[in-house]
Amino acid sequence: MGKIKIADLPTRAPKDLDKDKARKIVKQRRKRIAELHQLLIAEGKHSVLVVLQGMDGSGKDGGTRNVFGECAPYGLRTHSFKKPTEEEFAHDFLWRVHKQAPRKGELVIFNRSHYEDVLIQRVHKWITEEQVEKRMAAINMFENLLQFDNNTIVLKFFLNISQEQQVIELQERIDDPEKHWKHNAGDWQERKHWDEYMRCYEDVLNNSTTPWHVVPVDQRWYRDYVMTEIVQEALEGLNMQYPPLKEV
Repeated sequence: MGKIKIADLPTRAPKDLDKDKARKIVKQRRKRIAELHQLLIAEGKHSVLVVLQGMDGSGKDGGTRNVFGECAPYGLRTHSFKKPTEEEFAHDFLWRVHKQAPRKGELVIFNRSHYEDVLIQRVHKWITEEQVEKRMAAINMFENLLQFDNNTIVLKFFLNISQEQQVIELQERIDDPEKHWKHNAGDWQERKHWDEYMRCYEDVLNNSTTPWHVVPVDQRWYRDYVMTEIVQEALEGLNMQYPPLKEV
């Protein structure tokens, strides 16, 4: 298989896919995902880690809400990795990540993840290329450990947005009063580093041992369509069963 080139990947839905039909399918899948999540909790044999990465405005919050919105609040947790605290800086970069990993019977969503430490830090040259290489190796081992040692499914989604759509999404945060809380002037500054971000993302996509799912997100309904299909299929593949009644 050749190297992934983000510029060659779609950001929109196929033209022959009907939006209304897709939305109906998403609604059905959401209900099934909620049922499978309940099974995950009850059986207590597996865990699920969902990793969401993408440029600002790529729809990480909406994807979380629209895919997992019908799941029970227990056994479900979301965590976002922001700038490390002083205590976190004093440890290795995975120290704060490992303790957020899901326990058996739990589904955890990383809305921005451990990959921030080989993306934003690399783009701004806060770490060396040697550190990037070592950190990617550590991330691969970390994810392999979760899968091998704790029956964890690791589902990684790169939300692929076009530069043109990102402008629309960021501007909405200024124009729409209900989205003012999302506005961050720094997002416009980060946009100036687009080409470097794409280079670093490509490196991540091509050097991960646990594969990524690249999701076109310019049309949010199609993002939901793709993500629900992947999540449902992964959970169905566990062949989970409700445990039998315990005898007194």
